[in-house]
Amino acid sequence: MSKSPALGRRAEALARLAAATAFRPEAGGRIRAFDGMLLRAEGLHAPVGALVRVDADGGELLAEVAGFRSGDLLLMALSRGAVAPGARAVLAGQADRVAVGPGLMGRVVDAMGAPADGLPPPRAESRWPLHGAPLPALDRAEVTAPLPTGVRAIDMLLTLGRGQRMGLIAGSGVGKSVLMQQLVAGAAADAVVVALIGERGREIAGFVGALADSARARTHVIAVPADHAAPLRLRGALSALAVSEWLRARGQHVLLLMDSLTRVAHAQREIGLATGEPPGPRGYPASALALIAQLVERAGNDARTGGAVTALFTVLADGDDVVGDPVVDAARGVLDGHVVLDREIAARGRFPAIDLGHSISRTMAACVSPAHMAAATTLRKDQARLDSSRDLIAMGAYAPGRDPALDAALAREISLEAFLAQKRDERAAWPDSLDRLLAGWGG
Repeated sequence: MSKSPALGRRAEALARLAAATAFRPEAGGRIRAFDGMLLRAEGLHAPVGALVRVDADGGELLAEVAGFRSGDLLLMALSRGAVAPGARAVLAGQADRVAVGPGLMGRVVDAMGAPADGLPPPRAESRWPLHGAPLPALDRAEVTAPLPTGVRAIDMLLTLGRGQRMGLIAGSGVGKSVLMQQLVAGAAADAVVVALIGERGREIAGFVGALADSARARTHVIAVPADHAAPLRLRGALSALAVSEWLRARGQHVLLLMDSLTRVAHAQREIGLATGEPPGPRGYPASALALIAQLVERAGNDARTGGAVTALFTVLADGDDVVGDPVVDAARGVLDGHVVLDREIAARGRFPAIDLGHSISRTMAACVSPAHMAAATTLRKDQARLDSSRDLIAMGAYAPGRDPALDAALAREISLEAFLAQKRDERAAWPDSLDRLLAGWGG
């Protein structure tokens, strides 16, 4: 005798209810070693990148799986807490995806996506892989269109192309943060994503507070202060790239500013050394330097959607030394150009303190007209002649008439300095800047 349709549906509903309420024991283990920020857990099985809750005095400590050895999981603590031997460790789930959606614009979040601006959690539309959805090489479009930034020296002399990966190499206190604020406010992009990694809390608050309402409305900020654990600093950088990729997949043009690539490499160095990876040049394990190329390659143009991620990564030169620094060398090898900020120029009071002689944009020739390129080359030659002869002129050892090219550069020096200098709140329109460039150096 066959069952009635009503009885069949009831049986299916009861089966679903039983499955939903079935007892599922938590996957757990025990902590058997704790060295600084590295914990070893036994009896727990989880992939690298999974989150684990560890019992600690006063509550729970969250940790991330960084590796495994001899059957034990190696965990990096994401917060501080007193952990006793044998403390229980419970799998808290995967953290390999980032919440994305239009609600992120105008918001400031931490590495885990929690609000850092005192507002309710941003509404998520979907989730995107933390480590990215690889963009095939043949789906990448060439960099052929300029990206106006509102900063005259960059637009005219180091033109940033749409989809370009540029480095901003600087020491501390030479105007890097102010230049980034100018880029956020003036860049001709649909959206801006800012990753503030390893900065002091005061600087993060100052950066966000200085943004005008119009700029902040299209900007998503991921802020991970310097006192946060290394896995959180690394995750903050990966999350910024994930949000940028999601926007690119929707056909939008995104400007990504990451400050700084050096501190992200420092975070990976801490993780690598803690898990037993042998150190390399200046203490950087191989994974820290390889990470730089992995991050940079996630930017670029998507030929299928028409979207683009134009990325500017700041690189901190330790002691203003840009020669021999492993991070600087690794970044230069994979970036499409770099802007160098010079302390001596900043000391003379010219901002942005861009050193034209050591800065270059490898995509500029494909993004501007021949007349624009020729005028920019003439200005750069003037600057090079002035820099090489500055000491000679200061000592009075140069007599006018000996070098006609230097005489011409000296005659245009005041105009050149005025062209390169720009006030903090000034926005330089591309047509106006180009007219000034051609009028002064286009003959």
